[in-house]
Amino acid sequence: MLLRLWMMNDPPMSEETPRAARILVAEDDDAMRALLVRTLMRAGYVVVEVEDGFELGDYLAMMRGQGGTLAPPDLIVSDVRMPGRTGLEALKRLREQGVSCPVLLLSAFADAETHEEARRLGARQLLDKPVDLDVLKAAVREAVQH
Repeated sequence: MLLRLWMMNDPPMSEETPRAARILVAEDDDAMRALLVRTLMRAGYVVVEVEDGFELGDYLAMMRGQGGTLAPPDLIVSDVRMPGRTGLEALKRLREQGVSCPVLLLSAFADAETHEEARRLGARQLLDKPVDLDVLKAAVREAVQH
């Protein structure tokens, strides 16, 4: 499993400084994943990236409360269509496991039915690709603040 953790090179935080939100990015397109990771890191977030639905499924299985040791992220940003597990399948599994972290979904192929399924499963938002990076940052900021 390829799991990468990226953090800003900031000085250590004091006890008064809130920790940066930790975001899990699941995207099978290398260029899009790199763009998302770079954008979120520059916005000050800690980013963990996985490169497809197989790795996303592995990550979910390794989370605390599911028998693993990984802390759930503060937010998941996931493509809808990926090999191994779709973003919708991952969202459904999270909710079945009782994990309530917010999820933002991204899709270049989302129709009204996909949007409705995302809402039904509790996605914070489903953003259409190509995603406007300012819209993405605003959606991420709103999701981690709630």
